[in-house]
Amino acid sequence: MTPELKILFDRARDAQAKAYAPYSRFQVGAALRAASGAVHAGCNVENAAYPVGACAEAGAISAMLLAGDRQIAEILVIGDGPELCTPCGACRQRLREFSADTMMVHVAGPEGLRRSFSLGSLLPHSFGPDNLA
Repeated sequence: MTPELKILFDRARDAQAKAYAPYSRFQVGAALRAASGAVHAGCNVENAAYPVGACAEAGAISAMLLAGDRQIAEILVIGDGPELCTPCGACRQRLREFSADTMMVHVAGPEGLRRSFSLGSLLPHSFGPDNLA
């Protein structure tokens, strides 16, 4: 794991530990590196009214925007369990809003990096800001 990826992993793992997941008990953390080089993290936040919960990726994007950044260079998402914890469909679209198809999405578990994907491979033929230009 590169030093840059290790920073994302550590920040995502720290965010995961702070997730609010009393219903699913499935804590997720995400950390993204903005084009500026700044790192922003988020965790999932569940709600008794299930549809109004928030994903970790959405929290990281909100933190990025609040800090004044507008472009995602890469993101790492961490979840427990044996399966890959890739961004959900809605988060893939959220990521697309602030990045290109070539942006790397790194997926990790407690033991470390499991796999990396381009956003374009997770969301092929996406609809994004360029469609509205």
